[in-house]
Amino acid sequence: MTASRGHVLVIAEQLDPTADLVVQALNERHVPVLRFDLSEFPVAVTLAAEHRDVAHGWTGTLARREQTVRLEGVRAVYYRRPGLPAVSPDVAEVYREWAVSQALVGMVQILASLPAAWMHHPDVYRASAHKPGQLVTATTAGLQVPRSFIGNDLAAARRWGRTIGGPLASKPVAAASLQLPDSPPTMIPTRRIDVSDLDESFELTAHYLQEWVPKDYEVRLTVVGQQMFPVAIHAGSDAARDDWRSDYDALEYEQVPIPDDVAEGVRRFMAGYRLNYGAFDFAVLPDGRWIFYECNPAGQWQFIAAATGLPIAEAHASLLTGVIT
Repeated sequence: MTASRGHVLVIAEQLDPTADLVVQALNERHVPVLRFDLSEFPVAVTLAAEHRDVAHGWTGTLARREQTVRLEGVRAVYYRRPGLPAVSPDVAEVYREWAVSQALVGMVQILASLPAAWMHHPDVYRASAHKPGQLVTATTAGLQVPRSFIGNDLAAARRWGRTIGGPLASKPVAAASLQLPDSPPTMIPTRRIDVSDLDESFELTAHYLQEWVPKDYEVRLTVVGQQMFPVAIHAGSDAARDDWRSDYDALEYEQVPIPDDVAEGVRRFMAGYRLNYGAFDFAVLPDGRWIFYECNPAGQWQFIAAATGLPIAEAHASLLTGVIT
């Protein structure tokens, strides 16, 4: 077993093409990488950490298979949608949930205490990931947003919808997938609806409505540190025009400039949440105005890089290794 220093930890699901590209970019720079998923801990990943005083903090080792990393030598952590720890089947059923919680807090909080760069620290992700708060942060940052409604009061929603005077967009409040019997997890897409479509089922949970934006096209703006990669997404089908994630085969991509005021608003948004990465979605109106929809702090970007050749993976590698660009 060999030990080395200066590692970047890549903590992500094993089948994650976005994380694959980051690892590849780091390897091309000869940066040592330890990649694992939290689901491998504690069965296949071993942690041994000691705390003595403020000067030293947590020291020790993190090991997976034949690779061992010194905690005090970790330079950065790329933390992207990992699974939950999976404990040994030897743990009695009555203790399994407790054991998972111990493993999760033990690993994540040790790593979170290290003086390393993060993309993203779990606390930053939790604070920045949800749409209701993002709309307030976006408007505070100077970005334009659609008029919005969240709740389960049917009468209030109908009154609000009538004030819009046109079609509405119905969206999930949270980025949760729907698990149907005998089907893979399903994303709930954005739907175009009318006020008359709202019925008593609206009262069963929180719903997210916005005014429908009459857009020319949408923009996926990938931001890595100070670098911005704005790409127009042109939809070629009805499903894609409602939600481009519904029909990737109908999409065309085009690099576009970003207006100065939008770029400045995005920088303020990022600073407000202490983000160093974000996948922003905007609608662009016929008059050229950019309307903010949301920011995914762990959003996919590999499809954008593949379609355009933009050096997004390289930007990640630069940020994680401390090379300012």
